[in-house]
Amino acid sequence: MASPPITELTDRAREIFRRVVEGYIDNGQPVGSKTLAADAGLDLSPASIRSVLADLESLGLLAAPHTSAGRMPTDAGLRIFVDGMMRVAEPTAEERAQIEARLSENGPVEQALQQTSALLSELSGAAGMVMVPTSEQRLAQFSLVPLGQGRALAVLVGEDGGVENRVFDLDTSAGSLETASNYITSRLAGRTLAEASKAMHAEIKAGKSQLDNASRDLVERGLAVWSEDSGQRPVLIVRGAANLLDETALGDIDRVRSLLDDLENKQSVSALLESARDADATRIFIGSENRLFGLSGSSVIASPYRDMEGRVVGVLGVIGPTRLNYARVVPMIDLTARSLGRALGKFTI
Repeated sequence: MASPPITELTDRAREIFRRVVEGYIDNGQPVGSKTLAADAGLDLSPASIRSVLADLESLGLLAAPHTSAGRMPTDAGLRIFVDGMMRVAEPTAEERAQIEARLSENGPVEQALQQTSALLSELSGAAGMVMVPTSEQRLAQFSLVPLGQGRALAVLVGEDGGVENRVFDLDTSAGSLETASNYITSRLAGRTLAEASKAMHAEIKAGKSQLDNASRDLVERGLAVWSEDSGQRPVLIVRGAANLLDETALGDIDRVRSLLDDLENKQSVSALLESARDADATRIFIGSENRLFGLSGSSVIASPYRDMEGRVVGVLGVIGPTRLNYARVVPMIDLTARSLGRALGKFTI
């Protein structure tokens, strides 16, 4: 059964629901009717409160982990709270100053990214995550080297001296390899792989290249070795995983183990963060709403960050238990994303 929108609840039900969710977020424990009855301003008997709690449970917004325990929000309940009731708490002046100071320190871009992940962890009390921007370095040289037995090695050298290589199948002569290598290198100087590839494809299509069919095929295949996987190698920096081992988590060690296993699979985590790349604002994934962290009962809050031209270059966020303080963490992540974007303006991404 789909949960009702928050506007369909009575004022009394909304207030009790809000107090249960906020109490659970504060201490990670179910909230009982006696605790609610003792709250100032509610002015309801424990029996009346129990009746409302039962109604909220029947609607799928609350759950009781044990028969005699209080109630805690379900994933659906947390979603309704986040979307319709959450009172956002803007970062304090001290938090703002801390974020700006940490991300304005001089150093390489890698240091800024490491600092961001650690900072997110410290401020949220969860694990911080930052996806490293895709780097398109300028290229200097491209070589195709025969390896024998129908294989060749494609070697790419960047202007920064970095070297990468790939092995691919070969069905042509060594002479064609040399011709293709010279052709690509002559058009690579100072260009990114995408720029060089676009220029060469246009030249070949227009019939302006002096390549024979074999060499032309090698040019296409040699470049494809990189272009086909250029967007499939995200780098993820995770800091503060130890924060996930709090007192409430240790009571459910299987959930904790599942979560830590998920974090080890950085490719899957990166795929989840990538889904927030095109978001206009910070995205929140609660518990079972995402397949990856459904079993571990965790939430992810993520936001894209941009370069000085407004282009999205990566995603950052935190992962923690579903009782994350969403009201505080969401604006803090948004501020950190903007600050990181300004910090990266000092570098060429």
